[in-house]
Amino acid sequence: MTRLSVNINKIATIRNARGGNNPDLIKVAIDCEKFGAQGITVHPRPDERHIRYDDVYKLKEVVETEFNIEGYPNKRFIDLVLEIKPEQVTLVPDSPDVLTSNAGWDTINNKSFLKDIISEFKNAGIRTSIFIETDISLIENAKDIGTDRIELYTEPYAENFFKNKENAILPFSKAAKRASEIGLEINAGHDLDLDNLKYFNKNIQSLKEVSIGHALISDALYFGLHNTIQMYLNQLK
Repeated sequence: MTRLSVNINKIATIRNARGGNNPDLIKVAIDCEKFGAQGITVHPRPDERHIRYDDVYKLKEVVETEFNIEGYPNKRFIDLVLEIKPEQVTLVPDSPDVLTSNAGWDTINNKSFLKDIISEFKNAGIRTSIFIETDISLIENAKDIGTDRIELYTEPYAENFFKNKENAILPFSKAAKRASEIGLEINAGHDLDLDNLKYFNKNIQSLKEVSIGHALISDALYFGLHNTIQMYLNQLK
């Protein structure tokens, strides 16, 4: 079964909108695990507009499943990850002012940069994953830089799912097949939801994990957090 990691950034966004500690981010993380989530994902950005760096230290003390920290590898982020030592770090090529992750790594032009950073994380015993699109040459270069996993950027799939789901999934299934052939494990995330998740999971070879935040937290407003996590888990069976 593909594992579900819940991205709790949106909980922090709601909390930060009013100050104080409501909703309680730490309690939500604990509850997500209690309700069946197999991982917790956070993405601390330089402006701390949702997850704060202090949150990451507090979460390290309570997360009992897989802790996945994602972000752009500037010095502050690298130092944080090396200190926390989560089970997984996911590298994304976001500039500081971007609203949300909207592209994968160019593993050809950034090969040396990524190779050095990944080596540092792996020497610390941290599994590495990089956010990437479906270009086969970029995936093959991901293998060369030493990453353990790739996280397929799935917004194009989600955008085209209702137009033609067979065409929408095709580049992703080809990319996953090639990744598996060269020994890369596969994660996925971005705009996966209750409409498109089951089909994606069914058609992607050896999918290890999906990281879902915005859609899941939005659904929880209607269905409740416990029920929503169970609904997402059912899509992955």
